Amino acid sequence: MNLVELFCHVDDFCQAFETQWISHQLTTGRRRRRRAGRLCLSEIMTLLIWFHQSHYRDFKAFYRHHVCKHLRDAFPRLVSYGRFVELMPSTLIPLCAYLRQCQGACTGISFIDSTPLAVCHPRRRHQHRLFAGQAQWGKSSTGWFFGFKLHLVFNDRGHLLNVALTPGNVDDRQPVPRLVPDLFGKLFADRGYLSKKLSKQLKTLFDLQLITKLRSNMKNQLLPMADKLLLRKRALIETIIDQLKNIAQIEHTRHRSPVNFMVNLLGGLIAYCHQPKKPALKIEQPLQVEAA
Repeated sequence: MNLVELFCHVDDFCQAFETQWISHQLTTGRRRRRRAGRLCLSEIMTLLIWFHQSHYRDFKAFYRHHVCKHLRDAFPRLVSYGRFVELMPSTLIPLCAYLRQCQGACTGISFIDSTPLAVCHPRRRHQHRLFAGQAQWGKSSTGWFFGFKLHLVFNDRGHLLNVALTPGNVDDRQPVPRLVPDLFGKLFADRGYLSKKLSKQLKTLFDLQLITKLRSNMKNQLLPMADKLLLRKRALIETIIDQLKNIAQIEHTRHRSPVNFMVNLLGGLIAYCHQPKKPALKIEQPLQVEAA
């Protein structure tokens, strides 16, 4: 998706969303002026998403060296970098709603996993104050980290189905019931999601079958060959997470505001949703494979 297509898609969303958003906001009863800014909401959101589709590693260099120099014709009323940073928090709610619109549909085969989002190096934990009371210590397969956990659900075509953000010390299984209400069929996960209680809960409430690998000290269970093959393909979500971190730049330790941390995260997830080619399994009819 090029810049013009992205802006048109975002602008169509904003025209329908802004009217409803304003009508549902709480008021104090006093009349309030709503002055139009130099940049409209759709322009700000477009630039935030476009950054995650560029090769730049930090937004300041992207805005000063790319946007201000090469995109003046597309955005003739650009503001200074400092002013743009002040405008970024205003896009948090619209970005949340827009991400919801960009999510895919369940196909009957879903994959779930979590990934750490460190907010600072572990050795600088005592000096960190920005996320005090929010970020927590956690441990992943690569070691200890201080920050958050991003929980992601994808289908076999690489489309994002749902997402949740928790402190780093939250168990991977805790947010699962909130992530899967719209899913059906089978949900594949790693050993971190192994739980008889969770499997029974998902089957009872959502008619969703949770399939995970077993630990080495557990008795083997019979699985259909199709489920065994799909369980081996769980590395699909690892590839997607790698793209989110190394291409979309959803993780870095230069945040100066919790709100802008969320804006950066949402922008990266939306940029991935607009990615034309996504990691996917070549399954044309997932439900038939499931029944095989």
